[in-house]
Amino acid sequence: MTAIPFCKFEGFGNDYIVIERSEIPENTSASDLTRSICDRHKGVGSDGVAILEKLDFEEPADYSCEIINPDGSVAGFSGNGTRCAVAYLHFKKLWTQQGLKLRTRSGIKNYTLLETISDGHYWFEAEIGKPKFHSDEIPIATEFPMETVIDRAIPVGRAWVSINAVNVGNPVAAVFVDGFETDWRGLGKELESHGAFPERTNVVFIKVLDVENIEVRIWERGAGETSASGTCASGAAILSAFTGRTERTVSVQSPGGVTEVYWRDDDEILLTGRADLAYCGEWPV
Repeated sequence: MTAIPFCKFEGFGNDYIVIERSEIPENTSASDLTRSICDRHKGVGSDGVAILEKLDFEEPADYSCEIINPDGSVAGFSGNGTRCAVAYLHFKKLWTQQGLKLRTRSGIKNYTLLETISDGHYWFEAEIGKPKFHSDEIPIATEFPMETVIDRAIPVGRAWVSINAVNVGNPVAAVFVDGFETDWRGLGKELESHGAFPERTNVVFIKVLDVENIEVRIWERGAGETSASGTCASGAAILSAFTGRTERTVSVQSPGGVTEVYWRDDDEILLTGRADLAYCGEWPV
């Protein structure tokens, strides 16, 4: 029986299984593998799989990273998932330099190792790109192209919900709330697959605490409720700042921990967070 070696890392409780592409047999579907290994009852259990591959020297990046959701769909990007992947490279001593360029479906991201807390436990800063606000780039279906999608009311069941949207590597729809007593999970599930979002969407519910701090709850596309999310934290911070609710440097508090987001004046998003090793093992194919 073939066994695939893996390591499981987590960023603020948002856990990812990291696998090297060379370890996956040629006749094995990555989507099928992800669905089985991510199952929390019959598999290892995680919020997704990060598949790493070393690139040639002439490539503009050092490694590529494919993020696959627990339902088998491919994500454009994952802030926590890619951070877990970079942590894997340091843990396995496959990469020892402070900086690393990672190719993703949403472009090349730059990672900087800020601190090694202990073997398998790291802090990173990542440049993850610039936010996209145009309706076609999110994407969201509108009657006509829109430069920004802010305070847009869409029908959900018998009610209308005001959403704000941005693409930060993945589409993110945000709902500003006063608290989390309502059924945000049910609303998140409905919004994820709402007809307004042709590629589905991540959903984040935001409670603004002050101009530098927000609290969030997260419903991720293809994964459901998660304790943290780099892209959702980024989207929440960007939309909070864009709508004038906060400054451009925001601490995003989620059930798993605090992610620091800085939206620089040149439009680049800086994401700071940690990645921690849970364990390594083998998955039988």
